[in-house]
Amino acid sequence: MAVAGLLQAHGAQLFLSDHASLDSMRRAKEELDALGIAYEFGVNSRRILESDILVLSPGIPSDLPIVKDALALGKAVISEIEVASWFCPGPILAITGTNGKTTTTTLLGRIFEDAKRPTAIAGNIGTAFSQAVGGMMSETAAILEISSFQLDHIGTFRPHVAALLNITPDHLDRYDHSFANYIESKCRIFENQSTGDFLVYNYDDEVTRTSVQQRVSKEVTLLPFSQTSTLPQGAFLQDGNVIVALGGKQTDVLPASAISIRGAHNLYNAMAAMLAARAMAIPTSSIRATLKNFKGVEHRLEFVRELHAVVYINDSKGTNVDSVWYALQSFSQPIVILLGGRDKGNDYSRLYDLVRRRVRAVVGIGESAEKVKASFDSIVPVTTCTSMEEAVLTAQKLAKPGDVVLLSPACASFDWFNNYEHRGAVYKELVHKLT
Repeated sequence: MAVAGLLQAHGAQLFLSDHASLDSMRRAKEELDALGIAYEFGVNSRRILESDILVLSPGIPSDLPIVKDALALGKAVISEIEVASWFCPGPILAITGTNGKTTTTTLLGRIFEDAKRPTAIAGNIGTAFSQAVGGMMSETAAILEISSFQLDHIGTFRPHVAALLNITPDHLDRYDHSFANYIESKCRIFENQSTGDFLVYNYDDEVTRTSVQQRVSKEVTLLPFSQTSTLPQGAFLQDGNVIVALGGKQTDVLPASAISIRGAHNLYNAMAAMLAARAMAIPTSSIRATLKNFKGVEHRLEFVRELHAVVYINDSKGTNVDSVWYALQSFSQPIVILLGGRDKGNDYSRLYDLVRRRVRAVVGIGESAEKVKASFDSIVPVTTCTSMEEAVLTAQKLAKPGDVVLLSPACASFDWFNNYEHRGAVYKELVHKLT
């Protein structure tokens, strides 16, 4: 809807096709009728192929038959962020990665807002880029969370600052079950960058580092970040302090312990955000103040409450094994973890050592509860549950004073819930009802 409105404002002849039923799209129908845009619901008909250009919503897979037919006919197939970028008057800062995108995008947006810099925060985070771009001015920075799906059909999309946080296996069902194809998609975020542009990337993640080194243009300014290596340019740790090296100058930004969001993964996110901000000349003093006060993102290691000396944490956005790996490292206390949902082909073996050392008990939830039990019951006690209410009550019984109860499912939410936000909201509501 957003990209249709943007294209119509710039003179395009439009036809909107959505496979959703008309009954579920009544409000959209009313808006389209008011705009005079042709449409169809409940089908993706051959009329689509009469178009010169197809613009795909991010949820539309590239192997959809009508999309493959369009490509075979030589039609241009492009993504919504590509279209929006054509009309963007200001600089684009684009953030991708398997994990950490939302936190980093939100944090970077907060840094810009606290520094009184005009900003539009959009993309995969919730507001379509093509909806935000109409209100931008030349001095407005577009700070975008970008998924691999959004990158699949770009052409000229070129961020002034791109950030690649990490690359671990995820969504492989959309990439012919090929990790190499998924890597290629993620790396498209910097494929059009050139002289004057910046690429922020995770130096400690071998896949990310190697992918950047193999593909990046030599004209791009590289800004790596690391928690283990001292770098000539980028961000790194020195005696517990975060150092930013840029343009031949080193700046001590702040102690890592002073950053308000916890965990090694959030230190990576903060490093990426501060490098992107410094590339845009945001003052270090302003960045420092925001990092000390930023409270994080809902459903991502979110504090819910403390009851009877047990802390309850909502990490419903942890929808893959890598997210859970980072979450488990964020706490020194014993953990009772709620794991499971709609499985995405998870291999839990990466978690075994951490679970053995840090987890008191596992509560299996959702469709994959039995797989969770089979994966972990030789390491720690596992209890399976048939509802979130049962799971929260079970976790409360299993936890001891000083423990953490952590919802970090490693799975999609679509078995019991509409989305991860719905899952997190129900968990929080149930936790607040505990006595």
